Amino acid sequence: MTTYTNVRGLARGLQVLRALNVMEGGRATSQQIAELTGLHRTTVRRLLETLMEEGFVRRSASDDSFRLTLAVRSLSEGFTDTERVATVAPPIMGQLLQRVAWPSDLTTPDGDAMIIRETTHRFSQLSFHRAMVGRRLPMLLTAAGRAYFAMCPDEEREDILELLRSGSGGEEQQALARNDALVRSLTRRVREDGFGTNYGDWTAQAKIGAVAVAVKDEERVYASLNVVFLSRAVSLADAVRRYVPPLQEAAAEIVAALKEK
Repeated sequence: MTTYTNVRGLARGLQVLRALNVMEGGRATSQQIAELTGLHRTTVRRLLETLMEEGFVRRSASDDSFRLTLAVRSLSEGFTDTERVATVAPPIMGQLLQRVAWPSDLTTPDGDAMIIRETTHRFSQLSFHRAMVGRRLPMLLTAAGRAYFAMCPDEEREDILELLRSGSGGEEQQALARNDALVRSLTRRVREDGFGTNYGDWTAQAKIGAVAVAVKDEERVYASLNVVFLSRAVSLADAVRRYVPPLQEAAAEIVAALKEK
Protein backbone atom coordinates (compact mmCIF):
# COMPACT_ATOMS: atom_id res chain seq x y z
CA MET A 1 0.00 0.00 0.00
CA THR A 2 1.40 3.38 -1.02
CA THR A 3 1.29 6.40 1.28
CA TYR A 4 0.72 8.79 -1.58
CA THR A 5 -2.28 9.27 -3.84
CA ASN A 6 -2.09 8.44 -7.51
CA VAL A 7 -1.05 11.33 -9.78
CA ARG A 8 -3.82 11.02 -12.36
CA GLY A 9 -2.26 13.47 -14.81
CA LEU A 10 0.96 11.47 -14.96
CA ALA A 11 -0.93 8.19 -15.32
CA ARG A 12 -3.03 9.61 -18.16
CA GLY A 13 0.04 11.05 -19.89
CA LEU A 14 1.62 7.59 -19.85
CA GLN A 15 -1.60 6.18 -21.31
CA VAL A 16 -1.28 8.58 -24.22
CA LEU A 17 2.37 7.65 -24.80
CA ARG A 18 1.49 3.95 -24.74
CA ALA A 19 -1.36 4.54 -27.18
CA LEU A 20 0.91 6.35 -29.63
CA ASN A 21 3.52 3.63 -29.24
CA VAL A 22 1.13 0.90 -30.42
CA MET A 23 -0.29 2.93 -33.31
CA GLU A 24 1.09 2.17 -36.75
CA GLY A 25 4.04 4.44 -37.38
CA GLY A 26 3.75 5.87 -33.87
CA ARG A 27 1.14 8.43 -34.93
CA ALA A 28 -2.57 9.00 -34.39
CA THR A 29 -5.21 11.71 -34.15
CA SER A 30 -6.44 12.85 -30.78
CA GLN A 31 -9.76 11.14 -31.53
CA GLN A 32 -8.04 7.81 -32.18
CA ILE A 33 -6.08 8.15 -28.93
CA ALA A 34 -9.25 9.01 -27.03
CA GLU A 35 -10.97 5.93 -28.39
CA LEU A 36 -8.06 3.68 -27.55
CA THR A 37 -7.50 5.00 -24.01
CA GLY A 38 -11.09 5.78 -23.04
CA LEU A 39 -10.06 9.30 -22.06
CA HIS A 40 -12.14 12.34 -23.04
CA ARG A 41 -10.88 13.96 -26.24
CA THR A 42 -10.36 17.31 -24.48
CA THR A 43 -8.22 15.62 -21.85
CA VAL A 44 -6.22 13.89 -24.58
CA ARG A 45 -5.60 17.20 -26.35
CA ARG A 46 -4.33 18.81 -23.14
CA LEU A 47 -2.02 15.89 -22.50
CA LEU A 48 -0.73 15.97 -26.07
CA GLU A 49 -0.04 19.70 -25.79
CA THR A 50 1.99 19.06 -22.64
CA LEU A 51 3.92 16.24 -24.27
CA MET A 52 4.63 18.51 -27.23
CA GLU A 53 6.02 21.19 -24.94
CA GLU A 54 8.28 18.58 -23.32
CA GLY A 55 9.49 17.42 -26.75
CA PHE A 56 8.12 13.87 -26.70
CA VAL A 57 5.36 14.42 -29.26
CA ARG A 58 5.03 16.53 -32.39
CA ARG A 59 1.98 17.42 -34.47
CA SER A 60 1.91 16.97 -38.23
CA ALA A 61 0.67 20.06 -40.07
CA SER A 62 -0.48 17.96 -43.02
CA ASP A 63 -3.02 15.69 -41.34
CA ASP A 64 -3.21 17.02 -37.76
CA SER A 65 -1.96 13.71 -36.38
CA PHE A 66 0.36 13.43 -33.40
CA ARG A 67 3.61 11.50 -33.57
CA LEU A 68 6.29 10.33 -31.18
CA THR A 69 9.66 12.04 -31.40
CA LEU A 70 13.10 10.53 -30.93
CA ALA A 71 13.11 12.02 -27.43
CA VAL A 72 10.96 9.13 -26.17
CA ARG A 73 13.96 6.85 -26.63
CA SER A 74 15.74 8.76 -23.87
CA LEU A 75 13.16 7.41 -21.42
CA SER A 76 14.54 3.90 -21.86
CA GLU A 77 18.26 4.69 -21.90
CA GLY A 78 18.62 3.92 -18.20
CA PHE A 79 16.86 0.58 -18.52
CA THR A 80 19.77 -1.68 -19.43
CA ASP A 81 19.91 -5.37 -20.24
CA THR A 82 21.06 -5.86 -16.66
CA GLU A 83 17.84 -4.30 -15.40
CA ARG A 84 15.82 -6.35 -17.85
CA VAL A 85 17.24 -9.66 -16.70
CA ALA A 86 16.79 -8.69 -13.05
CA THR A 87 13.16 -7.81 -13.80
CA VAL A 88 12.15 -11.06 -15.49
CA ALA A 89 14.15 -13.45 -13.29
CA PRO A 90 12.44 -13.34 -9.84
CA PRO A 91 9.33 -15.47 -10.59
CA ILE A 92 11.49 -18.04 -12.37
CA MET A 93 13.91 -18.07 -9.45
CA GLY A 94 10.94 -18.60 -7.14
CA GLN A 95 9.99 -21.71 -9.09
CA LEU A 96 13.59 -22.87 -8.95
CA LEU A 97 13.55 -22.49 -5.17
CA GLN A 98 10.53 -24.76 -4.96
CA ARG A 99 12.49 -27.45 -6.82
CA VAL A 100 15.86 -27.28 -5.07
CA ALA A 101 15.10 -25.74 -1.61
CA TRP A 102 18.57 -24.17 -1.39
CA PRO A 103 18.80 -20.43 -2.27
CA SER A 104 19.99 -19.06 -5.59
CA ASP A 105 21.42 -15.76 -6.82
CA LEU A 106 21.19 -13.97 -10.14
CA THR A 107 24.51 -12.20 -10.74
CA THR A 108 25.82 -9.85 -13.41
CA PRO A 109 29.40 -8.69 -14.07
CA ASP A 110 30.73 -5.60 -12.33
CA GLY A 111 34.35 -5.13 -13.33
CA ASP A 112 36.44 -7.74 -11.52
CA ALA A 113 33.49 -9.38 -9.75
CA MET A 114 29.91 -10.55 -10.10
CA ILE A 115 27.29 -8.53 -8.28
CA ILE A 116 24.12 -10.12 -6.91
CA ARG A 117 21.10 -8.53 -8.57
CA GLU A 118 18.34 -10.83 -7.29
CA THR A 119 18.26 -13.65 -4.75
CA THR A 120 15.96 -16.16 -3.10
CA HIS A 121 17.95 -16.23 0.14
CA ARG A 122 15.24 -14.38 2.03
CA PHE A 123 12.66 -16.99 1.00
CA SER A 124 14.69 -20.16 1.53
CA GLN A 125 14.42 -21.98 4.85
CA LEU A 126 17.92 -23.30 4.18
CA SER A 127 19.46 -19.85 3.72
CA PHE A 128 22.46 -18.95 5.85
CA HIS A 129 22.58 -15.32 4.62
CA ARG A 130 19.86 -12.69 4.19
CA ALA A 131 21.13 -9.34 2.94
CA MET A 132 22.58 -10.53 -0.36
CA VAL A 133 21.52 -8.08 -3.07
CA GLY A 134 24.45 -5.89 -3.99
CA ARG A 135 27.07 -8.28 -2.62
CA ARG A 136 30.10 -8.82 -4.85
CA LEU A 137 31.32 -12.35 -5.61
CA PRO A 138 34.93 -13.01 -6.72
CA MET A 139 35.06 -13.75 -10.43
CA LEU A 140 37.53 -16.65 -10.39
CA LEU A 141 36.67 -18.15 -6.99
CA THR A 142 32.92 -18.66 -7.23
CA ALA A 143 30.63 -20.78 -9.39
CA ALA A 144 28.73 -17.69 -10.51
CA GLY A 145 31.89 -15.90 -11.57
CA ARG A 146 33.41 -18.91 -13.28
CA ALA A 147 30.22 -19.67 -15.23
CA TYR A 148 30.10 -16.12 -16.58
CA PHE A 149 33.85 -15.75 -17.10
CA ALA A 150 34.15 -18.93 -19.16
CA MET A 151 31.14 -18.21 -21.35
CA CYS A 152 31.59 -14.50 -22.04
CA PRO A 153 33.25 -13.27 -25.29
CA ASP A 154 37.04 -13.55 -25.50
CA GLU A 155 37.54 -9.77 -25.55
CA GLU A 156 35.47 -9.30 -22.41
CA ARG A 157 37.28 -12.14 -20.67
CA GLU A 158 40.63 -10.49 -21.45
CA ASP A 159 39.36 -7.20 -20.01
CA ILE A 160 38.36 -8.99 -16.81
CA LEU A 161 41.73 -10.71 -16.61
CA GLU A 162 43.54 -7.42 -17.05
CA LEU A 163 41.68 -6.01 -14.05
CA LEU A 164 42.40 -9.10 -11.95
CA ARG A 165 46.07 -9.19 -12.93
CA SER A 166 46.40 -5.61 -11.71
CA GLY A 167 45.30 -6.75 -8.26
CA SER A 168 41.92 -5.04 -8.17
CA GLY A 169 40.23 -8.33 -7.20
CA GLY A 170 42.65 -9.14 -4.39
CA GLU A 171 45.92 -11.06 -4.19
CA GLU A 172 44.33 -14.51 -4.42
CA GLN A 173 42.58 -13.74 -7.70
CA GLN A 174 45.60 -11.84 -8.97
CA ALA A 175 47.73 -14.98 -8.66
CA LEU A 176 45.09 -17.06 -10.44
CA ALA A 177 44.67 -14.52 -13.25
CA ARG A 178 48.41 -14.49 -13.89
CA ASN A 179 48.47 -18.28 -14.28
CA ASP A 180 47.61 -18.63 -17.98
CA ALA A 181 47.50 -22.42 -17.89
CA LEU A 182 45.06 -22.41 -14.99
CA VAL A 183 42.81 -19.84 -16.67
CA ARG A 184 42.73 -21.88 -19.87
CA SER A 185 41.97 -25.04 -17.91
CA LEU A 186 39.16 -23.38 -15.94
CA THR A 187 37.61 -21.91 -19.08
CA ARG A 188 37.80 -25.19 -20.96
CA ARG A 189 36.32 -27.21 -18.10
CA VAL A 190 33.34 -24.89 -17.61
CA ARG A 191 32.64 -24.80 -21.33
CA GLU A 192 32.81 -28.60 -21.59
CA ASP A 193 30.69 -29.17 -18.49
CA GLY A 194 28.22 -26.35 -19.21
CA PHE A 195 28.36 -25.09 -15.62
CA GLY A 196 30.70 -23.64 -13.02
CA THR A 197 31.37 -24.86 -9.47
CA ASN A 198 33.05 -23.90 -6.25
CA TYR A 199 33.38 -26.16 -3.23
CA GLY A 200 35.35 -24.44 -0.51
CA ASP A 201 37.47 -22.65 -3.14
CA TRP A 202 36.59 -19.20 -1.80
CA THR A 203 38.60 -18.84 1.42
CA ALA A 204 36.20 -16.27 2.88
CA GLN A 205 33.31 -18.73 2.43
CA ALA A 206 35.12 -22.04 2.81
CA LYS A 207 32.06 -23.90 4.11
CA ILE A 208 29.97 -22.92 1.09
CA GLY A 209 29.50 -24.81 -2.15
CA ALA A 210 27.75 -23.67 -5.30
CA VAL A 211 26.95 -24.63 -8.86
CA ALA A 212 26.07 -22.07 -11.51
CA VAL A 213 25.16 -21.73 -15.17
CA ALA A 214 25.41 -18.81 -17.56
CA VAL A 215 22.18 -17.11 -18.62
CA LYS A 216 22.92 -16.79 -22.32
CA ASP A 217 21.68 -17.17 -25.85
CA GLU A 218 23.57 -17.41 -29.14
CA GLU A 219 24.33 -13.70 -29.13
CA ARG A 220 25.40 -12.80 -25.60
CA VAL A 221 25.79 -13.77 -21.96
CA TYR A 222 23.39 -11.82 -19.74
CA ALA A 223 24.15 -13.12 -16.26
CA SER A 224 24.79 -16.22 -14.24
CA LEU A 225 22.43 -18.14 -11.97
CA ASN A 226 23.61 -20.28 -9.06
CA VAL A 227 22.40 -22.58 -6.32
CA VAL A 228 24.29 -22.16 -3.03
CA PHE A 229 24.51 -24.83 -0.33
CA LEU A 230 26.51 -25.91 2.70
CA SER A 231 29.28 -28.26 1.67
CA ARG A 232 28.79 -30.41 4.77
CA ALA A 233 25.19 -31.04 3.72
CA VAL A 234 25.60 -31.70 -0.02
CA SER A 235 28.50 -33.25 -1.89
CA LEU A 236 29.64 -31.58 -5.09
CA ALA A 237 28.69 -34.63 -7.15
CA ASP A 238 25.17 -34.60 -5.70
CA ALA A 239 24.87 -30.87 -6.29
CA VAL A 240 25.81 -31.27 -9.94
CA ARG A 241 23.36 -34.13 -10.40
CA ARG A 242 20.45 -32.56 -8.53
CA TYR A 243 20.79 -28.84 -9.18
CA VAL A 244 22.43 -28.26 -12.55
CA PRO A 245 19.50 -29.53 -14.69
CA PRO A 246 16.91 -27.26 -12.98
CA LEU A 247 19.41 -24.39 -13.15
CA GLN A 248 19.78 -24.89 -16.89
CA GLU A 249 16.02 -24.98 -17.32
CA ALA A 250 15.59 -21.79 -15.27
CA ALA A 251 18.31 -20.01 -17.27
CA ALA A 252 16.58 -20.98 -20.53
CA GLU A 253 13.27 -19.66 -19.16
CA ILE A 254 14.88 -16.34 -18.26
CA VAL A 255 16.29 -15.98 -21.78
CA ALA A 256 12.88 -16.82 -23.27
CA ALA A 257 11.25 -14.21 -21.03
CA LEU A 258 13.80 -11.60 -22.14
CA LYS A 259 12.95 -12.26 -25.79
CA GLU A 260 9.26 -11.73 -25.08
CA LYS A 261 9.87 -8.26 -23.63
